[in-house]
Amino acid sequence: MLDFPRFFKACNPSRTLIVGNAEDRQYYIDFASVRGGKIIEELERTITRISPDEPTCQLFTGHIGCGKSTELQRLRTELEQQGLHVVYFESSQDLDMADVDITDILLAIARQVSASLEAIGIKLKPTYFVNLFQEMVDFLQTPIDLGAQAELSLGIGKITAKTQAAPKLRHQLRQYLEPRTNSILQSINEELLSRAISELKRRGKKGLVVIIDNLDRVDMRPVTASGRSQPEYLFIDRGEQLQKLNCHVVYTIPLSLIFSNDYETLKNRLGGGLAPKVLPMVQVKLRDGQDCPDGMALLRQLVLARAFPELERDMRLNAISEIFDSPQTLDRLCRISGGHVRNLLGLLYSCLQREDPPISRECLETVITRNRDDLLLAIDESEWDLLLQVVQFSSIRSEIEYQTLLRSMFIFEYRDSVGRWFGINPALAETEKYKSWQQQKT
Repeated sequence: MLDFPRFFKACNPSRTLIVGNAEDRQYYIDFASVRGGKIIEELERTITRISPDEPTCQLFTGHIGCGKSTELQRLRTELEQQGLHVVYFESSQDLDMADVDITDILLAIARQVSASLEAIGIKLKPTYFVNLFQEMVDFLQTPIDLGAQAELSLGIGKITAKTQAAPKLRHQLRQYLEPRTNSILQSINEELLSRAISELKRRGKKGLVVIIDNLDRVDMRPVTASGRSQPEYLFIDRGEQLQKLNCHVVYTIPLSLIFSNDYETLKNRLGGGLAPKVLPMVQVKLRDGQDCPDGMALLRQLVLARAFPELERDMRLNAISEIFDSPQTLDRLCRISGGHVRNLLGLLYSCLQREDPPISRECLETVITRNRDDLLLAIDESEWDLLLQVVQFSSIRSEIEYQTLLRSMFIFEYRDSVGRWFGINPALAETEKYKSWQQQKT
């Protein structure tokens, strides 16, 4: 029997599955076999098997809404099960993503690590930060009550909260902190991370991992006189400093950097010679345009698991009629999503807003049409020309093409045993313009 309120809640496209939570774990589907590789397993093995006693810095990226946060939550759970203390945080809660500098990231890491340690009774008070806080208060000439016994996380939190609401104050503080960046980094390493790892190991833990989610959302605006974008400045120009933290770190980075002319510099400075791990879409079609049976089967389970989490996979298939008027309607939903998880859930959620299950084909087609119309409003003639070139050659050759097509969700990226390939968003593939272009080709 379908529990409609639970199903509706589980289909919310903005919800991140917390794989460590027993209820959410029932909804989780492992798409590694149709995403070109076991990316989370690779991140985990690097930490636990290849370099357990030496710091690692790994980069993780992917398309907006493809499931990165859910996969990072899975990584967190698996690392914790292996005895590591994991600090996972969403940087967008600490930082103004339109205006980020290197010291903002370092202070956010220090705050989150110290808060996580304080929660389990490990209270560290780096001398450098105690003095720095007082200097910052004096410099800003703004009353901030830090308290003599305040924890490190509280001190950083109070100062950043004060400057978050005042851009001028934030700019002044950055000017003050910039020449002290290396000293801040040294204090974080020596007075916070090293001492934390020693205490964690004394308590039986195997080490410390910091996972920083949502850094891929930093604004693309230019921030230097030469026109360098904020991601290029943070992750390439300042990458060596972010790479020097004395623990295991996983950074999410903007996908645009994969197509940057400075990709090799990024790989060497921030990745320590290792390429970023890219989470692509789930394959719904193969390169030749035929259905991908494995991808379709897993996407069906994505939907059915949210309706019937307690049922075995085969039993769920027998219950399709409780959610859709036919199996073909479910398949239509999976295909039109292009294997983009949030897109699929968004379409399903829109259907549920319109009518109770079983969802009719008519309802789904109405939602698909509206979604397609919204996409068409955002695409102009020059972008169509660019899009058709990418479809023809199945490759993206520049950062400009990325910004125009991938970021706007006109084109999706897939991986298979051969490598990377690109396909048009299935909603756009059904437009008259695309159909006429295909006819001209043939």
